[in-house]
Amino acid sequence: MAHKDTLISEDILAYLKAQEEKSLLRFITCGSVDDGKSTLIGRLLYDSKLIFEDQLTALESDSKKVGTTGEDIDLALLVDGLQAEREQGITIDVAYRFFSTDKRKFIVADTPGHEQYTRNMATGASGAELALILVDARKGVLTQTRRHSYIVSQLGIKNVVLVVNKMDLVDYSQDRYNEVVEEYLAFAEKLDIPNIITTPISALKGENVIEPSAEMDWYKGPTLLGHLETVDVTTDITETAFRMPVQWVNRPNLDFRGFSGTIASGRIKPGDDIAVSPSGKTSKVDRIVTFDGDLDEAIAGQAVTITLQDEIDISRGDVLSKADEVPELSDQLRAHILWMQEDALLPGRPYLLKTAATTVPVVISDLHHKVNVNTLEEQAGKTLELNEVGVCNLALDRAIPFDAYKDNRETGSFILIDRYTNATVGAGMIDFGLRRASNIVWQELDVNKGNRAEQKGQKPCVLWFTGLSGAGKSTVANLVEKKLFAEGRHTYTLDGDNVRHGLNKDLGFTDADRVENIRRVSETASLFVDAGLIVLVSFISPFRSERRMARELMGESEFLEVFVDTPLEVCEERDPKGLYKKARAGDIKNFTGIDSAYEAPVNAEIVLAGGSAEPEVLADQVIAQLKERGFI
Repeated sequence: MAHKDTLISEDILAYLKAQEEKSLLRFITCGSVDDGKSTLIGRLLYDSKLIFEDQLTALESDSKKVGTTGEDIDLALLVDGLQAEREQGITIDVAYRFFSTDKRKFIVADTPGHEQYTRNMATGASGAELALILVDARKGVLTQTRRHSYIVSQLGIKNVVLVVNKMDLVDYSQDRYNEVVEEYLAFAEKLDIPNIITTPISALKGENVIEPSAEMDWYKGPTLLGHLETVDVTTDITETAFRMPVQWVNRPNLDFRGFSGTIASGRIKPGDDIAVSPSGKTSKVDRIVTFDGDLDEAIAGQAVTITLQDEIDISRGDVLSKADEVPELSDQLRAHILWMQEDALLPGRPYLLKTAATTVPVVISDLHHKVNVNTLEEQAGKTLELNEVGVCNLALDRAIPFDAYKDNRETGSFILIDRYTNATVGAGMIDFGLRRASNIVWQELDVNKGNRAEQKGQKPCVLWFTGLSGAGKSTVANLVEKKLFAEGRHTYTLDGDNVRHGLNKDLGFTDADRVENIRRVSETASLFVDAGLIVLVSFISPFRSERRMARELMGESEFLEVFVDTPLEVCEERDPKGLYKKARAGDIKNFTGIDSAYEAPVNAEIVLAGGSAEPEVLADQVIAQLKERGFI
């Protein structure tokens, strides 16, 4: 490695101290695919003399095999390490690299420009203090340039450098540079990015990256590295409100009980009044414990264990704050969401929301609007597709402590998780809490579900019949209700077609409408169960997520999933309403089993062979199961 410092040989301790005291800048490169992000980082590493000799030898060899720069070294290969990245010449994953100059240390995240990997770009941007938005001088500002800039602004990055790259391919034209800058700044006026500078470079040739370019003597600003070394990105989070999400209750023995976590913001001292959210309990800080001994004060970024003067109940996921500056508390939130999954976000579908150290079930109760990343206009919509950004209302199953994202990144951000696959499907920034729910309280009634069930002499439950159209759900459910009625049982049937004539007549058959269809029926069925009835629900209900939502609404002991397992070919042969024929002809869109998915149950309580047994026999099987399980 060619990078040298005489202190290394003269005074190694002084050298290490000098390195420790250098400021650190975390920044990202982003923009559209093929704008030269990886090449730029490779150029910074190469020209900063931070490549070892063996790395350089390997780079020269790799450049001959998979490089895209002819006989020259392909600097992009320094950061594009995945085989797929090298074969395709694109960045897929986020690559982090460290380098240092005499003035500053840097951690740079090379993020992908391809639209498919926007989620990875958002991951890289989440911890950055500055963003380099690269633009190909030939192509100008593209959709992905705008999308990345919008995400950068939403993530609270206040410093952006518009890097107009590949100036060598436009003959270092000042006019072309000015055109690109003018186009970008006109767009960026609508964004919350207070500090934007622009610079022309050629990452491939090294022009204006480290040293000023003789080819662009018309440019009088700093070089790119010169700006990175001097830009002020300090945001003193130690002076903001104290927040520490509890990650672990530390109880090594009977004599010690502390609460461990990393301080997200602010500062704390022994003796400070402390509050716990969401419980609202208060105490005083007794000690601030670390591996190296107790601290007189702890600040943002430090991992500590705090002990209190009083024994109060605190659990993982609670948030510690000073008593006079507690976070907000709500189970209804308004937030910006970046959707990261190929399957669309569907309002009404349950997800998991993870923020700070806690995870809670959540439903997107409403998509307020989508944001057009090209014009930043608000657009109506029912779903969010991959890489779309929307403003949504969220309904959580319990209140959580939070801050607006603009005030605190740590306690104002969250991710959404698919409850079946555990995949991260979205990232969100909290705007504010919706206070309308705080005025609504549950009215306790003297007559409850137990009283109603006892009066009727039965155990209330839901029989949830699911299966393809034509599987025989309604037929079997009708026979089961007749048999129960004949035995004097109190029942009610909610049939898919019948409900769509009234309660759900405003809904269509898109995935989003299907989710809302099941949500409404689940709530209605829950009310009937509360009335002490045996409720028969006959709906295709194609998605496992919504059937799980219904199960959780009723409770495990009151929900029996009945899968009428009839093969598709049998359902098509029956086709009692002629729907399959129309769907095959393209006259009906979003038809389950044809062009819309049906997710069969995995562990249904009752499975009926709908293609091989008569409905009467199937109904008797359901009655037998109800008796065996003690419902009748």
